[in-house]
Amino acid sequence: MKRWTAALIGVLAVAAALAAGHLVAGLVGTGASPYLAVGNTAIDFTPSFLKDFAVRTFGTYDKLVLLLGMALVIAGLAVLAGLLSRRSPLPGTVFAVVLGLVGVGAVLYRPDTDALGVLAPIASLAVGVAVFRWLHRTGPLDGPGRRNFLLVAGAAVLAAGAGRLLGDRVDVEESRRAVGDLTPRTKAPAIPVDADFQGEGTPSFITSNADFYRVDTALTVPRVRAEDWSLRVHGLVDRELNLRFEDLRRRDLVERTITMTCVSNEVGGPYTSTANFVGVPLRDVLLEAGVKPGADQLFSTSVDGWTAGSPIDVVLEEERGALIALGMNGEPLPPEHGFPARLVVPGLYGYVSATKWVVDLEITTFAAKKAYWLNRGWGERGPIKPMSRIDRPLGLSTVKGSKVVVTGVAWAQPVGVAKVELRVDGGPWQQTTLAAHVNAVTWRMWRIALDLPNGGHTVEVRATDKNGFTQPQERVEPIPDGATGWHSIFFTVE
Repeated sequence: MKRWTAALIGVLAVAAALAAGHLVAGLVGTGASPYLAVGNTAIDFTPSFLKDFAVRTFGTYDKLVLLLGMALVIAGLAVLAGLLSRRSPLPGTVFAVVLGLVGVGAVLYRPDTDALGVLAPIASLAVGVAVFRWLHRTGPLDGPGRRNFLLVAGAAVLAAGAGRLLGDRVDVEESRRAVGDLTPRTKAPAIPVDADFQGEGTPSFITSNADFYRVDTALTVPRVRAEDWSLRVHGLVDRELNLRFEDLRRRDLVERTITMTCVSNEVGGPYTSTANFVGVPLRDVLLEAGVKPGADQLFSTSVDGWTAGSPIDVVLEEERGALIALGMNGEPLPPEHGFPARLVVPGLYGYVSATKWVVDLEITTFAAKKAYWLNRGWGERGPIKPMSRIDRPLGLSTVKGSKVVVTGVAWAQPVGVAKVELRVDGGPWQQTTLAAHVNAVTWRMWRIALDLPNGGHTVEVRATDKNGFTQPQERVEPIPDGATGWHSIFFTVE
């Protein structure tokens, strides 16, 4: 058999196998798609340093890069299997079986798939073996052989498309529209007009839903309708609660302006955003369940099986304002930000506090259960560290004229920012002008006007919180419990 024919047989067989699995997964649950199950499992077993590298290098495109990388690896292996099968179909058959068994193992491992989910990788295995052996018998790429090759390619495309359509049959957007307005009984104070310096380069104080950062482990956004959603509260409690979406929205909703920060945020990084969240005070729900003595962890689980552990003493602080959030910036939560419900705990990095698509709250202890990232060596409690960032001028940019306005943002949830200082070329620290204070759990914008001579300049920034703690100069990587260090940029004045 010619090399190109053998290679194409391997690629088409794998494509048909993955498409068949995706089609069946559309019926039994999207998470059972072998391609996605293997991808999600790969994320779970990725070392922390590699995950941090992916976020740092590719940002919010890290999942796309993973999927494309998987596709290239699988295609390469498929080509190799085809080339090894030029004289006999046995090597390719073995490869198809191994690929199918990897899919079975990944689906069985995933916490968001049930017993029926294994049907998807089994279908992949059967179709992969059958198509490979059939095409191998077909022979060269001419006459009937060409028609068979085209038939397999077309069938794979149709099966993958049908699987996508079936997987999207859960109409989340219709469910969001049906929720309608989430009118809070207690509204957040209006944002002052001078809460940012957007015209001079800072972000707007409130981050739009479209621009709000997203860092999570979900390869595909879970599709959960509000009508089907429920939240179980159990564990070390006096009474177990099972709450539907309507049970929560009928309560007295509150609106709170909160800045969220990702632990993966490097010094000067973009993973911090602010929104008006509407929801039910988490403290009220936990007190209704009755937290038993000795409990020190709120162990929350997402519909896709991801888990986080929040300190009980923190989420029970009344002034902290932790929420089971249902809405965000005047609308129900967007699907990618946790619809129908998520947790928001001010002052804690998201990996210990911000479970999206939350379906389970267990009151327990840190000794009894370890959440997703704790099992990977991350910090236990995750308090947000004071941090500041320079937004304008951009690093390595050229500024015209000696009058230079430097602007940026600082945060120190839940204490609040007291002052932000800047220094030029290692000189004395100068205090910046702060934008209007909104509350202690939100970021704060700053600006300073400098008169600088022509040439290159390095500016550094540091923030001090209202307890008098100044962010340290020492550079520490984000993992395991948040970055430290002074953000600095170099620019040229002409």
